[in-house]
Amino acid sequence: MHHKKLLCDIGELNHLFRDSVSVQNFLQKIVSLVQKHLQTDVCSIYLYDDAEKVLTLKATVGLKESSINSVKLSLGEGIAGKALEQKELINVSKASEHPDFRSFEGINEEFFDCFLAVPVLRGIERIGVLTLQRKPDCIFDEADQIACTAVASQIGNMIENARFLMAMDSGADSSLNSVEAAPRLEDSGKQHFIKGKSASKGLARSKSKLIDKKRSFKSLKTKDYAKNFTVDDFRQAIQATSQQLETLQKKVEDRLDDAASLIFSSHLLILKDKSFISKVERLISEDGQNAPEAVVEVSKSYIEIFSGSENIFIREKANDVEDIALRIIDNMLSDSEYESNLSGRIVIARDLFPSDLLRLSGENAAGVVLVSGGVTSHLSILANSLGMPVVIANRSELTELPDGTDILLDADAGNLYVNPDKEVLEEFNKSISARKAVEEGRIDLGRGAETLDGKRINLYANINLLSDVKLAAKMNCAGVGLYRTEFPFIVRSSFPTEQEQFVVYKKLVDQMKGRQVTFRTLDVGGDKMLSYYHDAAEKNPAIGLRSIRFSLREKDIFIQQIRAILRAGARADVGIMFPMISSLDEFDMSRSIVNECREKLEAEGLEHNPNPKVGIMVELPSVVEQIDEFAQEADFFSIGTNDFVQFMLGVDRTNEMVENFYIPHHPSVLRALKRIIDACRRADKPVSICGMMAAEPTLTAFLVGIGLTDMSVTPASLPPLKRRIAQLDSEKCRKFAEEILSKSRASEIDKMLEKGI
Repeated sequence: MHHKKLLCDIGELNHLFRDSVSVQNFLQKIVSLVQKHLQTDVCSIYLYDDAEKVLTLKATVGLKESSINSVKLSLGEGIAGKALEQKELINVSKASEHPDFRSFEGINEEFFDCFLAVPVLRGIERIGVLTLQRKPDCIFDEADQIACTAVASQIGNMIENARFLMAMDSGADSSLNSVEAAPRLEDSGKQHFIKGKSASKGLARSKSKLIDKKRSFKSLKTKDYAKNFTVDDFRQAIQATSQQLETLQKKVEDRLDDAASLIFSSHLLILKDKSFISKVERLISEDGQNAPEAVVEVSKSYIEIFSGSENIFIREKANDVEDIALRIIDNMLSDSEYESNLSGRIVIARDLFPSDLLRLSGENAAGVVLVSGGVTSHLSILANSLGMPVVIANRSELTELPDGTDILLDADAGNLYVNPDKEVLEEFNKSISARKAVEEGRIDLGRGAETLDGKRINLYANINLLSDVKLAAKMNCAGVGLYRTEFPFIVRSSFPTEQEQFVVYKKLVDQMKGRQVTFRTLDVGGDKMLSYYHDAAEKNPAIGLRSIRFSLREKDIFIQQIRAILRAGARADVGIMFPMISSLDEFDMSRSIVNECREKLEAEGLEHNPNPKVGIMVELPSVVEQIDEFAQEADFFSIGTNDFVQFMLGVDRTNEMVENFYIPHHPSVLRALKRIIDACRRADKPVSICGMMAAEPTLTAFLVGIGLTDMSVTPASLPPLKRRIAQLDSEKCRKFAEEILSKSRASEIDKMLEKGI
């Protein structure tokens, strides 16, 4: 009973975090919660310093308060140090007799001989150790271990943020640097047209808001402040900022269940940090600085230190420090010119992380202009899922526009209008009215799509975020043909735990109400990098450690994901699909891990799917050469056309310099598709197609003609795809496809596709 209540409370850790007044208070609340519900005499948290290879006791219930910060262990030293070194739980009934036991006099530890140490990990990174101790003969049973492991898995990311804040306290006492002013361009008020490139379609018209870290502080420093802000003003701004961030976090959680992993946790930690606050207050009260300037100086000292860190996680936190500093100053100034609220604004930025895009969505930004040469495909996919229009415009002068400039964003065409004139606005309003007039109503795809002569094509949905599921479910599509499981990884600042993934996957399965759901296992690498993974940088990421290669190397991460899928799909029609498989050996290794997870879950007595379908993404030419052999082994296939075209033609699809060579209708690509489909039909194995080719209307007749009966596209593409299929005759499509396959040049095929049937 107590264990169930504990797990329930851990599920509410977000609230525990928000209610804490400081980092130390938060850690202390965790140990108190665990100690209470597991009825243990001692509960402690140790945090690990990777640079020093040292564990330090940071919070405890049951040991003397003087032990905090004074008890230290090297990695591998003591039972706690050994558990973290091996990344494995250690449970001993007589700690004093254990060969790794290390005693500390005067902290009351000698009374508690039963010892349980659970490593706290953030993906593959060591964060710390959660330890429990009891009096002799009160051993920790399996239920205790399961509950404690669940707690450790939930708090890893939060404790890492706490560790980041402690780095702030220890490293930011260096000299504070002055900030120079930057010139600000004046807006001429004339219309300017800029031809850009669409990354996510949509229309928006609003005032601009620049997110440019290189000039934000400089602009503020030159501000002739209307008054001298006091310590009280600063404290009121801290309180207002905290309330705003908690409201924003709630909005993100409500809108995007799978992305709500305390996006603003680092910001809130800074607001709770006594050291940060006291440094600012000292500059105000003792040095006579105006409060906004004091915030800038203290923050900039932290940013400088973090930016030079070798730790990727710490480097990223420099952005969080600057963001929270600007929010605090905005609340002090209460000046619309510097207001941080992005609601309804078109944001101009040099670059964005996926987590940044989520923040903009949570703050209801109207659209984004990226001032860079390109955008990663996962950022584009995420923007589409969020309904956020994004245009890429490689024009650095956009960063010099004053905030509040009138911007019209036509992300359908990739056009950008600065200070649009009357004529442009009239056309824009017509477009908005026309779009509303033809807005899609509900469409029932329960019977799939049918050609004119009655051939049925099953339509499935590609799902990126859980927000996509609602539309797919309304359309009653055949199921989820591709759930991109990497998005819960990409939008977070750490690897999601098994339990966090289970919650997301379970919501997806439940919302599809018995329909088929295909999970593609983690597909990161290439243009979908995890900023928090220490081996992220590669010379050739597109053909490097990505997709199934990453999963097979980091088996702990892979196992957690497979377990979460099997548990979430316990009572559902679930398929597990491996990306970027290159050989039967790789497939065998991946499938064996699924089987091992099934056996382990059975032994643990946890409900799971005992017989999931196991398939592969067809993306590499090596699979085409062995497709008949694969068809005897795998349960199903999905042709991932985006990567398939890339690897068939040797063209990096994210490289603008070679984009003209990325030709989906290349003869070799189309012939390979026919070969794959024929092999699957001979083996009576399901095969579907996804990616851009599946949603391209000029290719639909060809795909139907080569015998494809299953297609998976984004929910928004389902209605037009159904309408296109309804216009086709399958026999005419077959003859059309035969003629296309006879052509040896892409230019000839291009003309045929343009003409259609």
